[in-house]
Amino acid sequence: MALDLAQLLAVSVYRAFDIDADGRILAGTDESGSVQLAEITPDGRQIPLTRLAGACTGRYLAGQRAVIVSHDDGGNERRQLSLLRLPLPDGRPAELADLVPLVADPRFIHTLADVQPGRICYLTNRRDGVAFDAVIRSLADGSERTITIGDRAIDEAQVSPDGRWLALSVPSAALANSGQILLLDLAGDGGTVTAVTPADELAMNGRLHWLPGSDGLVITSGHEREFTGVARYELAAGGWTWLVTDEAHDLAGWLSPDGRHLLVERNDDGASVLSLHEAATGQRLRDVPLPAAGCVTGGPLPEPCWSPDSRAVALSVSAAELPGDVIVVPAGPGTPRQLTSSARALGGAPAARPEPHQIPAAGGELVPCLVYRSAEPADPALSGSAVLVVHGGPEAQAKRGFDPYVQALAAAGHTVLVPNVRGSTGYGKRWYCADDGPRRMDSVADLAAIHRYLPKLGVDPARAALWGGSYGGYMVLAGLAFQPDLWAAGVDIVGISSLVTFLENTSAYRRAYREREYGTLAADREFLHAASPLTRIDQVRAPLFIIHGANDPRVPLSEAEQIHAALASRAQECELLVYGDEGHGLAKRANRADAVPKAVAFLARHLAA
Repeated sequence: MALDLAQLLAVSVYRAFDIDADGRILAGTDESGSVQLAEITPDGRQIPLTRLAGACTGRYLAGQRAVIVSHDDGGNERRQLSLLRLPLPDGRPAELADLVPLVADPRFIHTLADVQPGRICYLTNRRDGVAFDAVIRSLADGSERTITIGDRAIDEAQVSPDGRWLALSVPSAALANSGQILLLDLAGDGGTVTAVTPADELAMNGRLHWLPGSDGLVITSGHEREFTGVARYELAAGGWTWLVTDEAHDLAGWLSPDGRHLLVERNDDGASVLSLHEAATGQRLRDVPLPAAGCVTGGPLPEPCWSPDSRAVALSVSAAELPGDVIVVPAGPGTPRQLTSSARALGGAPAARPEPHQIPAAGGELVPCLVYRSAEPADPALSGSAVLVVHGGPEAQAKRGFDPYVQALAAAGHTVLVPNVRGSTGYGKRWYCADDGPRRMDSVADLAAIHRYLPKLGVDPARAALWGGSYGGYMVLAGLAFQPDLWAAGVDIVGISSLVTFLENTSAYRRAYREREYGTLAADREFLHAASPLTRIDQVRAPLFIIHGANDPRVPLSEAEQIHAALASRAQECELLVYGDEGHGLAKRANRADAVPKAVAFLARHLAA
């Protein structure tokens, strides 16, 4: 029995956003068509909490039976914060009118950063529409204190348990995918700032957790290391102690509120390997088994979350055969409990599982690549064809979670390759900065290296296509424009057609962030123009299928419209689908059910033997 496309697109996934001391899980599920909030009780009952027009997330309000709901309008990412009191008064899921506005100004973004008894901390760009400041809001009287760090944005903010300190992660002023940890003393005028890590060091720093005594932090950091590790920072001494490190893998850590336990993830070529450690020493206590070999972070998966009493940690897990489920891991003895069953919707049909490959590329490099093949392809005419699915970011990683697009393409009969080209995270600093600035085209060259590898997989190189979203969409367009002899077709989802017009037209708060990766309009315009697919539109010969959201605040719709117009004027085959209620991607099931079959049929027409 093979997976069919309608079945794949109807699968519901579950996410764990929070857990309370009574073991209730604040979950997200897209059973209704977009991700809405639900509560999973300790006995496994699911209670729908919201029925909003678009996707939402949330956190429990510490010390109360209430939820802070984060929601936007049609995928525009201008998140607002509202209060939902529990239990629901009439038992029906809350609509927007039922929520109590907490932080609301639809002109700007408000991102929930921290929730504590009596206060929350959120990040907002309402000062100038660009830089994100931290705001500490009293829930008793609504008073707010705004913290700015000059013209620097704030990525992460955590208030110490005693309310004295604010730990911040701020992006590097010049380096992509790098950040600095700062400590702000909130006593007095709050003007004392301590640098925990150096400014403009090539290092990822984040996942800030306060020790319960407010005397130190546990941080996931790449400070002076090739791969991230988990460290403790002591405020009094300014001392730095590594708790858990690995010389060949990135690690991430989450400290329990009581400071006793540390959940650690090892990134093993896109798979999560979990273990519990003693937080004081870093000593491993035990491994944490997952229900399937997959991942617990990355992409749409929220961070693991500890219960306030530190007795358990809730995880969102996804694997090739496990679309997305919630599990609860006890801190003490006991086995993890899986609370949801997303795989049931697959009806027992086997999913394609990833085969790891290392593909030789320019400069003696090896490109990590996951290969998916169905044991029961639906269309024999597609045997011997290939589709490369390129992830977005570019500072991201193709992980071993469930991807309905990958599974749909494999089920149709394609060999699906999912590479982590230069610029991908998960393989150390050297790899994730290997495409920065003028090295942009080195990652595009990795596509040609993968194409050369296809015969080793039994694939006909003349029947290979590209598929990608966001930066992956740029890679699709770049492959068609710079390597026109290699690719038979392309599917571009919310992709960049010109690096120049993208930077000119993207949301102001995104421009500085993206210029650190691609180069600046002021200094690098000539290179950005040369590296843009639109510049080489005359070279594009392969048919192209484009999907875009009208409300996309990251990659404006104009990026899709201009390349579609340019190809149409040359009588080149190019189809553009625009969804008026979507932003940066396809968040709604109805839109995926419309777009994906069309894209899959498009590739079948051009890749069939």
